[in-house]
Amino acid sequence: MFVKSIMIPKHQCHVVSHQDTLLSALTKLEEEQIDGLPVLDGPTYVGTITRYSIYENYFKSQQTKDEYLTNTTVSQIATYQDRFLEGNEIFENLLLDLKDYPLLAVVDEKRKFLGVVTRSDCLEQFGSAFGVHRRGIRIAFTSVETEGRIAKLAEIAHQYHEQIISLVTFDETDKLVRRIVLKIEKNNNVDKFVKKLEDFGFRILHIHED
Repeated sequence: MFVKSIMIPKHQCHVVSHQDTLLSALTKLEEEQIDGLPVLDGPTYVGTITRYSIYENYFKSQQTKDEYLTNTTVSQIATYQDRFLEGNEIFENLLLDLKDYPLLAVVDEKRKFLGVVTRSDCLEQFGSAFGVHRRGIRIAFTSVETEGRIAKLAEIAHQYHEQIISLVTFDETDKLVRRIVLKIEKNNNVDKFVKKLEDFGFRILHIHED
C-alpha cells in the first residue's frame, strides 16, 4: 500500500495561508479539534503549524498572549518546511515518521499541495491490518522459519473452512522463528483447527476471543 491510498485530498483538508495570524490558526485548530494545519502560499506547501508549536513559541516570545497571537504569522513559526511526502512512499514506513508529529503534507515535484496523511489515519490502517474492528478468534503462535510454512498455514485454514480476518507476522531472525498472529471468524472448528496447527509443528502461544 502506498501513501496516496490513505491520503486526505486537498479539497477535504483544513489549511491556513502563510500570512494568517496565529490567532486565526489556533481558532481553526480549536474549531476543528485537530492538532496541525498545512501552511500554504497559494497552492504551494511552505510548512506546518501545530497546536504544540504555537504554545511552545509563546513561552519563548516574551510577549503577552494577545500580542503574540495577533502579531505573529503562521509562517514565522511553521515547521517541517522540508519534511513532506510525495505519495509513492510505502505506507508501512509512515508510523515512525508520524510518531511525534500529527500529520505530514503530500506534495508534487513542484511542492504543490496535494493533501495530508495524519497519524490517526495511519494508526487506523494498522488497526485494520490486525482486524481490530471485527469480532473473531485471535491465535498467536510461532513457526520455524522454513520455506512453505505460510502456504501450509493457508492450506490448513482452507481445509477447515476458516474465514481469515487478518494475518500478521513478526520475524525473530536470531532464532529463525517467525511469530504469527492470525485472526479468524468464530466457528465450531476452532479446536480442531488449532490441533491441526500443532500437529504440523506450529506452537500455539495464546488464543483470545475479541
